[in-house]
Amino acid sequence: MRLVIMGPQGAGKGTQGERFAEKYGIPFIATGEIFRWALKGETALGTKVREYVEAGKLVPDELTIEVVRERLQADDCKDGFLLDGFPRSIRQAEALDLILADLGWSLDAALLLEVPEDVSLHRLLGRRVCSECGRNYHVDSPPEEDWTCDRCGGRVIPRSDDHEETIRERLRLYHEQTEPLKSYYEARGLLRIVPGNGSPDEVFGRIAAAL
Repeated sequence: MRLVIMGPQGAGKGTQGERFAEKYGIPFIATGEIFRWALKGETALGTKVREYVEAGKLVPDELTIEVVRERLQADDCKDGFLLDGFPRSIRQAEALDLILADLGWSLDAALLLEVPEDVSLHRLLGRRVCSECGRNYHVDSPPEEDWTCDRCGGRVIPRSDDHEETIRERLRLYHEQTEPLKSYYEARGLLRIVPGNGSPDEVFGRIAAAL
């Protein structure tokens, strides 16, 4: 399966993406993972990404698109993938269509997790993340041992940008820039809307049913 997963911040994309990847044996590729992958690869693209990251600047669209293209050509993507955080705009969605066409592929579905804004706020204000591998946790469901990552042993900490003011701004940008993708994929018959309320098990069941 070749999928993208969308939704506002706090919808549970990371949690569900990891579950999906484990169950179906395809890589879950979040934006942060893509850039970490590029940086570790010591490629020309990785060098360019490093320049922006170390300068504290946003990686521009053109470079992000090329990194995604390179990532999707890795061996682990041959049988499918689940993309999170890309595309974020119509322009990026069109670029993804071109990348996949060049590879002789096409998307199977675009999953949209929908949650009310108050749910997003609760989830994000309580979110914690592993400083080493990026795995997400929450104050309601912490790691097993003293805020140490269950997967890699890294320290689990709050994200520096998880404050109410910045969260509300990210939600505003989501509605402005990314929400139009709903119509984009609906017109292509690819959209699958899944309510993101409830326990992770309940949401995962809805995703499986939607597909």
